[in-house]
Amino acid sequence: MSASVHPTALVEEGAHLGEGCVIGPFCHVGAEVELGAGVLLRSHVVVTGSTRIGEGTEIFPFAVIGEIPQDLKYRGEKTRLEIGARNRIREHVTMNCGTEGGGGVTRVGDDGLFMAGAHVAHDVQIGDRVILVNNAALAGHCIIEDDVIVGGLSGVHQWVRIGRGAIIGAVTMVTNDVIPYGLVQAPRGVLDGLNLVGLKRRGVPREDITALRAAFQMLAQGEGAFQDRARRLREETQSPYVREIADFVLAGSDRSFLTPG
Repeated sequence: MSASVHPTALVEEGAHLGEGCVIGPFCHVGAEVELGAGVLLRSHVVVTGSTRIGEGTEIFPFAVIGEIPQDLKYRGEKTRLEIGARNRIREHVTMNCGTEGGGGVTRVGDDGLFMAGAHVAHDVQIGDRVILVNNAALAGHCIIEDDVIVGGLSGVHQWVRIGRGAIIGAVTMVTNDVIPYGLVQAPRGVLDGLNLVGLKRRGVPREDITALRAAFQMLAQGEGAFQDRARRLREETQSPYVREIADFVLAGSDRSFLTPG
C-alpha cells in the first residue's frame, strides 16, 4: 500500500515515505527524512533534518521532530535524529538532532510514549519502552535506559544517566546519575527507594526483589565510599538485578550519583 499524503501537506523532494505512511493535513516533511512503514503524522507535524523514524510510530499535532539543537555550540554541522518503531509522540513534543561534540546522533528506542510538551535535546540516547510524562525535559547528552519513567514537569540535567527501570517523580530536578530501578522524587531529586511497583509489574522474581532491597540498604548505610559499597555488592551478589546496579555505578560518569537519603 502506497503512502497517503493530504493535499495540504508539504513533502519535500527526496523524502522517503514507507509503505502505508499517512501524512495528515498541514504537515511538513523535509527532504532528508525517512519514514518507516505505517508511520502516521496526524496533522501540523514538522519532521525535518536528517531524521529517520521507525515503523508504526504515530506523531500528534504540533510536534517538531529533527530540528537543530538548542545549543550555542552548534555550527550547522551534519547530524542526525534516529527514532525507533511504534513510538507515540504526542502534541508539542520536540526532539532535536545531535551535535558534532556529542557524537552527532540523538537516538530514541522502540515502543516509547512521549506525552504532550516533552523535550528530547541533542545527543540524548533513549532506550526502549521509555515514558516521558507531560512537559518532562531531557537536557543534552543524557542517557535514559530501558523502561524508565520520567514524571511530569521534571527536568534531567545534561550528561545524566538514568538506569534501567528507574522512575522519576513529578516536578523533580535530576542533577546526578540514577541507579537502575531507583525511585527519585522531591524538587531537588533524592534517591528515595526502589521502583518496586515497576519491578513487580515486570514479573521480577521475589528473591531478586528481596536482594535488591538488601542492596539498597547496603548502598545507603554500608561502610566505605559509595563506589566501594557497589564494588562489594558486585563481588557478593548472585542476583543479576543487583549486579546490574553495581555495574552501572562502577562504569563511571561525568556526573556523581544520587545516593540514598
